Amino acid sequence: MIAEDTPLIQGVLVSPLKIIMHPKGDVLHAIKSKSSGYDGFGEAYFSSIKKGEIKGWKKHLKMTLNLIVPEGEIRFVVYDDRENSQTKNEFYQTILSKNNYRRLTISPGLWVSFQGLSDGTNLLLNIASIEHDPNESRSLSLEKISYEWGKSG
Repeated sequence: MIAEDTPLIQGVLVSPLKIIMHPKGDVLHAIKSKSSGYDGFGEAYFSSIKKGEIKGWKKHLKMTLNLIVPEGEIRFVVYDDRENSQTKNEFYQTILSKNNYRRLTISPGLWVSFQGLSDGTNLLLNIASIEHDPNESRSLSLEKISYEWGKSG
């Protein structure tokens, strides 16, 4: 089952974010220490993805992800294979952009993959709960988890 913009998977949270419009340039909120989904701060980084390209699957064992898309449009897909989860074998998908400006929080233990949908820059910001540790995550090739990606926008 695929849900659009409804967090059916335990450990997934979608939070609306505020954009303050200003004639000289907008202010895009990201996260506060009091925000739902905030699980500490380890590092923040940007990642870009070209239209039609897909990155993933990746599962973090300790890191909580807080994903925001300030530029472009990116489809995120989350898959739950946790043994004791009520949402085992479920998918969740959403598309984030400045026009759909929200923060996607993904708890440790869930697989995530994402696809660039717009021409030009597709940029995401991850505000991670811990610093990068190469031993803290697992990766799979795209074909290892069966998901129909469809068209790129």
